[in-house]
Amino acid sequence: MKVLLATEKPFAKIAVDDIRRVIESAGYELILLEKYTDKAQLLDAVKDANAIIIRSDIIDKEVFDAAKELKIVVRAGAGYDNVDLEAATEHGVCVMNTPGQNSNAVAELVLGMFVYAVRNFFNGTSGTELRGKKLGIHAYGNVGRNVARIAKGFGMDVYAYDAFCPNEVMEADGVKPIASAKELYEACSLISLHLPATPETKNSINYDLLKDMPKNAVLVNTARKEVINESELIRLMDERNDFKYITDIMPAAHMKFVELFPTRYFSTPKKMGAQTAEANINAGIAAAEQIVDFFTNGCEKFRVNK
Repeated sequence: MKVLLATEKPFAKIAVDDIRRVIESAGYELILLEKYTDKAQLLDAVKDANAIIIRSDIIDKEVFDAAKELKIVVRAGAGYDNVDLEAATEHGVCVMNTPGQNSNAVAELVLGMFVYAVRNFFNGTSGTELRGKKLGIHAYGNVGRNVARIAKGFGMDVYAYDAFCPNEVMEADGVKPIASAKELYEACSLISLHLPATPETKNSINYDLLKDMPKNAVLVNTARKEVINESELIRLMDERNDFKYITDIMPAAHMKFVELFPTRYFSTPKKMGAQTAEANINAGIAAAEQIVDFFTNGCEKFRVNK
């Protein structure tokens, strides 16, 4: 059994070593394709692979067409919009993610971004504190729950909206459930986004949703850039000089944001949510263990395609 670790943005060495330990202990062979610079390299590497572990690498129909022996793809992380799920299903390939493994890393980044924003990007001027502020969490999954846990340690008043999460779950965490996204944004001056990129959520964070946020509003996005309607966000920030936008997913209109709002906008050069040694190791090991469990026991617990 051949397992391909295909990562344009490689795992840390310690994570690769742990992945190798899991794969080889099961009697499988691990093949590395790291820092590849051309899709042709990936297409060649997948030809005889039975399984693939990826990070943000694009696995599309062309890849599936080339991978005749492929049975499973595991995205080491929560998001999986870089994998063509329809093509995977057509080729009889199971696609999984590793939910929860990066959650604490992303959540810590979120709170760091809020501190950076309310302290005016550490520019030497007087900012504000997070204690006592109303934080709204839009989508209460693994990351959202960790954000709530850490935010409560700051003494924040935490609210959340998630159409698919029971109110009792939020209430058990000491979080106040809100009935709609509109009400969440009206109530909270600080919003943390954790939406997946789906046809329903793309461009859903728009002018009408954001315009009624309280004064000195801060929007932090560590989810997906596609959920932001960038032109409408620019319009809003142009109208409201108290509004800040912080993200670890660089917008398509990044240079325009920089030019228009240099003191109220910040984006990391690359996505940073899962960039910790711990998250690296956790997600990599989980991906390897899920592949072994799939081939050994037929387990498809974290399957995300039909």
